[in-house]
Amino acid sequence: MPKNPEPQTETLAETENYLIWKAEEPDGETTYHVELGNVTMHFFREEFDEFLELVTALEK
Repeated sequence: MPKNPEPQTETLAETENYLIWKAEEPDGETTYHVELGNVTMHFFREEFDEFLELVTALEK
């Protein structure tokens, strides 16, 4: 087994300018990444859940 295996990534949503993807890290943690132009935000699962709540609240 390689010393530093690469995380397994999956694109969750994508538009022309924005991207949300997740990575299954070698240590078993899942991280989420939101790319908004030149800015990328990185979240752990609990933080991403809260971020989704925030975005969903915009629809109300």
